[in-house]
Amino acid sequence: MYRATTKGVQVTVTPRFSPERSDPERGQYFWAYTVEIVNLGADTVQLKSRHWIITDALGRVQEVRGAGVVGEEPVLPPGAHFEYTSGVPLPTSTGIMEGSYNLVTQSGEMFDAEVPAFSLDLPGAARTLN
Repeated sequence: MYRATTKGVQVTVTPRFSPERSDPERGQYFWAYTVEIVNLGADTVQLKSRHWIITDALGRVQEVRGAGVVGEEPVLPPGAHFEYTSGVPLPTSTGIMEGSYNLVTQSGEMFDAEVPAFSLDLPGAARTLN
């Protein structure tokens, strides 16, 4: 589990390898990840967009930007949470993802909430930190 808090918005990510959607012999690896977003602040916020930076084991970087998450732009009053599961394919057996969510308060203030960097590793594989 990986966690970061920005301006009262807590983002927790739990990744897991998905062997049923992977084919290592063809260089196809798939991870599912569950994200929980909790509004610990005093203002209602709405998630407007996402930005992901995905890096595979060979250092190749892919950036993904888009509106909302899983087709939604959730509104989170104080104390509320939103959870979703998505996935990412990689051509290597390890990688790292990180990013941010662009949020707006009811008063119109926009800010980016950090999505902590999280590791995509095969279960039982040796990890290498650069």
